[in-house]
Amino acid sequence: MNVDSDEIIMNRVKEGHLDDLSELFERYHVRIYNFILKLTYDRSVSQDLTQNLFYRIIKYRQTFNDTYTFKSWIYQLARNIHSDYCKKQRKLTDKYTSVDAYDENTVDAGNEFGEDEFERLEKAMSRLKPEQKEILVLSRYQGLKYSEISAIQNSTVPSIKVQVHRAIKELRNFYFKIT
Repeated sequence: MNVDSDEIIMNRVKEGHLDDLSELFERYHVRIYNFILKLTYDRSVSQDLTQNLFYRIIKYRQTFNDTYTFKSWIYQLARNIHSDYCKKQRKLTDKYTSVDAYDENTVDAGNEFGEDEFERLEKAMSRLKPEQKEILVLSRYQGLKYSEISAIQNSTVPSIKVQVHRAIKELRNFYFKIT
C-alpha cells in the first residue's frame, strides 16, 4: 500500500480535490485538538477551533506551498485560530479563568505523574507567558522538531532552542514554588 505524503495530498486538495482532505483530517485532527486543548483547557472550545481549522484549510488551501511541510503549515493555522480566539475573548471579557476552574479531566490517561504532580505542572504551565506555553506545548506535548517550530513561528532554530530553554527554566521555577 502506497501512502501519499501530507504535501502530495494537500497539493491535490489545493487543485480542488476536496475529498482528499479527509485523509489529512484523519492524520491530524486529534493532534491539533490536543494542541489547542493544552492552550485553552476547554474541550468544547478546542473542538470548535479544530473544526474551524479544517474549514480554514479549505478556504486558504491556495496559500499552501511546498516551501514548508504540511505539518508546519497546519500548526501555523492552528496558532492563528487560537490567537484569533484569544483576541475575541479579550474583547468579550476582562476576566481570566482561575487555575482551579479548569476541567480536571484534561489529563491524558496513562501519564507517569501522580495527580498532585500533574496539577502542579498544569498550574506552573498556566503561569507562563502565552508564547512560552505555546512553544513548550509544540515541542514537548506535540513533539514537533525545532526546525518545524521555527517554520511555524517564522524564526530560526537557534532562537527556538533559546526560547524553549528559557521557557523550561521559567516552568521549573514556577513548578518548585507551588506547594
